[in-house]
Amino acid sequence: MMFLAAWTIQSCTDNNQDAIRSANESNEAKLDSTATTPGDVSATTPATGTASTVSEDDTRFSVEAASGGLMEVQAGELAEKKAQNAKVKEYAAMLVKDHSKTNDELKALATSKNITLPSAPGEEHQKNIDKLAEKSGKEFDKDYIEHMISDHKTDIDAFEKASANCKDPDLKAFATKTLPTLKSHLATAESINKSLK
Repeated sequence: MMFLAAWTIQSCTDNNQDAIRSANESNEAKLDSTATTPGDVSATTPATGTASTVSEDDTRFSVEAASGGLMEVQAGELAEKKAQNAKVKEYAAMLVKDHSKTNDELKALATSKNITLPSAPGEEHQKNIDKLAEKSGKEFDKDYIEHMISDHKTDIDAFEKASANCKDPDLKAFATKTLPTLKSHLATAESINKSLK
């Protein structure tokens, strides 16, 4: 029984890593087909009939943002169930709502740009969710909020870079538009964290 549980966890982790790798490989193939055979009909992709014209950096930002967004929703759903502190529960519900909306926006944008996004959080994001799932009570509340602070700082850095450097104007606008929400999430998490001490 223990072996089966370990295999299941390993299998899920492998699948999550494969989702990121698969998305990046798919996007690289689209970029390669565009770069190696410009104007060639075979450079188009069967799903949309158009080749990806988005840069590799822009597609990688999209893939990472999608993975992070999926993690925020899953961790938030976990916190809605497990958190003891009412403020932590409210915060988690806000993240689920806000990040679900942002994920949908990114998904629609990626579809229009022929960017493949992961269907699950990446390996590191999944590890964080799994670690949180093992906690309970005040320890869960504290670890969840601390993780949200750390994660939102990382997200803000990535979105600020994308806002400044994305070559695709729509992805650049998406990053710019999302930044205030991420900053608000960080400020709220920091405030809650002080009250948990």
